[in-house]
Amino acid sequence: MNSESFKGAQYLSKGFHLVWQPGIKRFVFVPLIINFILLSIATFYAFDVIGDWYTSLPQWLSAQVNSEHWYISWPASGLDWLVNALDWLLWPLIVISVFVTVFFVFGFIANWIAAPFNGLLSEAVEAHLAKGDYQAEDFKLSEFLKDVPRLLAREWKKLAYYLPRALFCLVLLFTPISPLMPIIWFMFNGWMSAIQYIDYPEDNHKRTFQQTLSNLKQNKRGPFGFGLTVMLFTMVPVVNILVMPVAVAGATNLWYDNYRDGNGQ
Repeated sequence: MNSESFKGAQYLSKGFHLVWQPGIKRFVFVPLIINFILLSIATFYAFDVIGDWYTSLPQWLSAQVNSEHWYISWPASGLDWLVNALDWLLWPLIVISVFVTVFFVFGFIANWIAAPFNGLLSEAVEAHLAKGDYQAEDFKLSEFLKDVPRLLAREWKKLAYYLPRALFCLVLLFTPISPLMPIIWFMFNGWMSAIQYIDYPEDNHKRTFQQTLSNLKQNKRGPFGFGLTVMLFTMVPVVNILVMPVAVAGATNLWYDNYRDGNGQ
């Protein structure tokens, strides 16, 4: 990780300090509750999937090794040795793949539901950082409800950006580079996390999603380091409950310092 990526990663820590500031913390409650519910479900589901794989993997390997596509049949003792010998490689790859996939999917759903509230949180953070130069609009329920369809449509655009690239990653599973897929998948979802959270302040300033992408691509390293850090903490049970509001605050700080003028520094 280069210096720019490392600086980007530090914004998650800044986000943690920001969410406790007066004028900001009241906007944290709803995203926090949504994240708590969905990531609690995701944690149980991920461990359930890993447990099922742990039980079924030896039988699956046995069926593959002793199938008609192989010219040899392995005895059970030989298969046990093979599974034990590959434990150091297989299980880290399986665990990383499951956690990244499950937590990103559930995190995406959480962000979808919480999008209107995350926009308010981002606006409050920007007002705090601007110290009077930017005034967040007073909360009005009628205006908030009017904005909900637009914000959900924005999440659809992110999904449309994400799906083709996720499917391309899936195709890579069937190529010689498949052993590297957990790393590629983690890095891709890290980039997507950066886009997800930095888009909130961009949207608050009525910039299109394409403008957000263009803005970030001018300097990818900071957002990339930030997104990878978000993904890393998203995979840590209990800690990941705080990730969404902290990431919104940290991403807004990153955006304010580097992208608010529409040019990545």
